Amino acid sequence: MNHVKQAKRTTIYDLAELAGTSASAVSAVLNGNWKKRRISSQLAEKIMKIAEEQGYALNMQASLLRREKSHIIGMIVPKYDNRYFGSIVELFEDMARARGLFPIITCTRRDPELEIEAARTMLSYQVECLIATGATDPDRITEMCAAAGVRSLNLDLPGALAPSIISDNFAGARELTRRILVNCERRLGKKGPLLFIGGRGSDHNTAERIRGFRAAHSDLGLAVAEEHILACGYAPEKAEKALDDLALKGDANVGGMFVNSTISLEGVMRWVRRSGHLNDDSLVLGCFDWDPFVSLLGNEIEMVRQDVPEMLKKVFEVIESGVSKPVVIQVPPLIPQM
Repeated sequence: MNHVKQAKRTTIYDLAELAGTSASAVSAVLNGNWKKRRISSQLAEKIMKIAEEQGYALNMQASLLRREKSHIIGMIVPKYDNRYFGSIVELFEDMARARGLFPIITCTRRDPELEIEAARTMLSYQVECLIATGATDPDRITEMCAAAGVRSLNLDLPGALAPSIISDNFAGARELTRRILVNCERRLGKKGPLLFIGGRGSDHNTAERIRGFRAAHSDLGLAVAEEHILACGYAPEKAEKALDDLALKGDANVGGMFVNSTISLEGVMRWVRRSGHLNDDSLVLGCFDWDPFVSLLGNEIEMVRQDVPEMLKKVFEVIESGVSKPVVIQVPPLIPQM
């Protein structure tokens, strides 16, 4: 039998000899670390050209080095399962592609370690900019990006080290609370106070919404008891359990609720349907979030819709302007007319 002799596979040592440099320099170029090694762009391009000519198998990082820019933009998001974050992802993709950028998006489930892993991976793919949406520790991500020479922005939740684009949570919550209180008096003859439920008290958005909630009560001379602020987390089951615990204390007989997201609203509605403590006619609800199907639940639920198109418009304006200082840009939410 005739045996066909296979061609010898090209190694980094072969490339180093052809390029007239060291194997370590070739490895740095192929692995994307050439800038840190202070290797010139001319040598990097020469190595890449020789590697291609020799049929060397290039990884994603190395192939990106052929260009001065990768045209890749990254985004991490905490959830996909509500319309707010879903609309951010969908519109972000459209707006990035319209600008000649390729978007990479991943969901991190509000897990700090997943956020860091996602940021590290995106940086390895040479993203030009990374947008941290609703990140639990945005400043840690900014520090990672800065160390890699990559720009970063914060969306939805602010950080102290990079530009942040967020909703005006205080003003939105104040107006939503006012509307719920008006509805309570109109429908139930009650002036309040209301119950606040959902979200994490440690994050900026929830803290600002609680501040707006209290301010609206104060405008009417109403006090809010601490036990009526249930910042129990966003998960539906946590909202449901918080209401169960409040009911056990005999303190769940409130006429109105400010619900901090449609995710929490799911748990609230489960509790309402099974508890027997409240019925549809005796409960007034408002939600700092938006979903068109909520109107089908009854109760004339007031909603605040965060202005995603305007927020993303601001994101790209900041990117294109080159602003890097840690400014906070607040976008007013959309509140339907009563």
